[in-house]
Amino acid sequence: MKASEQSETTDTSADNDIEGKGVKVRAHVFIEGKVQGVFFRSETKRRADSLDLKGWVRNLPDNKVEAVFEGRCELVDPMIEFCRIGPTDARVTNFTLFWESFVGEFRDFEILY
Repeated sequence: MKASEQSETTDTSADNDIEGKGVKVRAHVFIEGKVQGVFFRSETKRRADSLDLKGWVRNLPDNKVEAVFEGRCELVDPMIEFCRIGPTDARVTNFTLFWESFVGEFRDFEILY
C-alpha cells in the first residue's frame, strides 16, 4: 500500500474538545510500514521536545512504532501530522490514532527501549 493509500482508525470517545486552543489532549498512535531503522523514534523525540510535548515513543516487536503524546492540542496536531509521514526514509502504510483522556503523567518525552 502506498503512503497516499494510508488507512486510519480514530477513537474520539475521550471527553476532549480537540478543536480548542490550549486544551490539553492525549494522542496514542500506532504507525506501520517501513518505520524501524529509519530514525523514526529519534526524529519523533526531537520534534516532540521542540513542541514541549510529553510522552514516549517505542518500537514494537511486530515492526510498528507506538507513541503517546500529551500537550496542548495545537502542538499535538503537528506531531500527529509528522507521524502520518515520518522521516525521509520512512514509508508509512497504516496510521492508527486514538484520542484518550489527558492524564499529565509524564515529565518529558522519551524513547522507550
